[in-house]
Parts: sequence; structure tokens; C-alpha cells
Amino acid sequence: MNQVRVFAPATVANVSCGYDAMGFALQALGDEMLFTKTESKEVVISKIEGAKLPFSTDKNVVGVVAKLMLEDSKANFGVDVQIFKNFKPGSGLGSSAASASGSAFAINQLLGNKYSNIELTKFAMQGEVAACGSAIADNVAAAIYGGFILVRSYDPLDIIEIPSPPELVATIIHPQIEVKTEDSRKVIEPEIPIKTAIAQWANVGGLISGLHTSDFDLISRSLVDYVAEPARKHLIPHFDEVKNAAIEQGALGAGISGSGPSIFALSNGVETANNVAEAMNTIYKDKGIDYKIYISRISNQGAKVINPVSTSLQ
Repeated sequence: MNQVRVFAPATVANVSCGYDAMGFALQALGDEMLFTKTESKEVVISKIEGAKLPFSTDKNVVGVVAKLMLEDSKANFGVDVQIFKNFKPGSGLGSSAASASGSAFAINQLLGNKYSNIELTKFAMQGEVAACGSAIADNVAAAIYGGFILVRSYDPLDIIEIPSPPELVATIIHPQIEVKTEDSRKVIEPEIPIKTAIAQWANVGGLISGLHTSDFDLISRSLVDYVAEPARKHLIPHFDEVKNAAIEQGALGAGISGSGPSIFALSNGVETANNVAEAMNTIYKDKGIDYKIYISRISNQGAKVINPVSTSLQ
């Protein structure tokens, strides 16, 4: 294989109660990239569309991850990379994670699938270090494995795949403002009361049980965040209005996607998800803030080869 085109899904991290430990992949949104082998043994980013990102290999997460993997594998080739961003950085939808995970997946394809998913996650985490200064795994693991994931442990890294009901649909509103992950992490208290911790990890257990058993009532009761949401919601315009409206329209729950500003809601079925989207639109349409709304099923597949090539890669 001398060339590979990949799709890397957008992701929702934290999923309310699972701060830095849970995430899921979206089916309807993600980035596309084209990787071509070269004889130079260098990583060159020759095209970027859809976002203003650095072309420098050492400053772009795609280049950082690709360079690490080629060096680790002692590859006898380099790559030329074209990046096509379909959603903004700083969205709270794992923009840097999609780039890092897509890069890891694509290089692995060119290497003949030398590395496992857990190894790809470790490489992609180094892209997150370049992007936000933290080796966080929730977004990148979801983008590599697909579906829902739990980061059970960071040392050693242990990623658990969680089955989820096929009826589950996400509705997401993305206000077109930027909230940097590095900045939003600073507002989280480094220590929390034991009472808060108990409530939070009880909800994580409830959410995972609900996903396993398709118990939508349990999923709903468990989508409560006592740690990140109270500290971060002031960074997101009209957050409480959107969350309350989503739940009034039948959403199982709603919360901050990753570090924000995107707000996600989970629903049982497409009809409810559409009603939630209409409610979100009603709140934001006259607020003077540009926004986008997405409706997506949970993707059971992470980064993947796309063939035939999409029009944006022609």
C-alpha cells in the first residue's frame, strides 16, 4: 500500500459523568486525510483545508504522530499528508483527537498494521500533548476503537469497549466560538470532596450498566456531572437553557461535549433527537451567535479507510 485515505470520527468525551474516562464516536461527523508514501523519509503536510492549522510537522498533531510512528517502526519511507477538516478546532468534539487518531490509523495501514489499537491510542495521545499539553485518552481512544469506550487506567493504559443500544442518537449544537481544552482544564478543581467523588463514580457505573443492558431510564439517571459541568458551563452561552430544553423534548440527558463549547444530548431514537435539535435551534436562532447542529448515531467503527475517495479529496 502506497497511499491511504482515511476518515477519523468526531467524538464526545466525558459523557457527563465520565470526566477524562469516557467517550464515544460519532457516525455523521469527522475529518478526512490522504497519506501518500514518499522516498524522503520526511513527514510533509502539503495541504490543509477547513481550518487554519500549522503546516510544521512538529506543531501539527498529524505530523507529530506520524513522525513518532515512522521513527518507532524504523520505516524506510516518509509521507505526504493532505488534511481536510470538517469541523472546527476548539469545538469540544475532539478535533485534535480526530487528526491524531486518523494519523495513527493511516500510518499503521501503510506499515501493514504493525500496531494494535492500544498502541495506536498511545501514539495518538502524544498528539494531544502537542495540542493541549495533556496526554488524555478519552477522545483519541473513542476515535480509534469506535463506539463507547472507558479509559479504565492510564498507567498502564487500559481501554474498555462498552456496548451501547443501537437506538441511541446524539444531538449536538456547536456554537461557533472557541473554548481551548488547555484553558477549560484550568477551571476544574484539582481536588473534590469525597461525597462528590462517590456521586460521580456511582453515575459512571450506572451509565455503563445502562449501556450494557439498554436500560434507557438508568442511562438517563446517570447522565449527571458533578465535577466538570458546574465549573465549565459559564464558558458556554445559554448552556442551561439548551440543556433544559433538550430534556423537556425527551432527551435522556444533556451535557458539555468534551471541554465545550459544544453541548450534546442523547436520545432514544431519531424522532426525539430531531425534536431536541429543533429545541436547540429555537434557543440559539436569535442570540446573535453562529452555530451548527448535528444529529448522529453512535459510530461502532473508529478511524477507517474510505474508498472510493470523497469529493473533497479529488
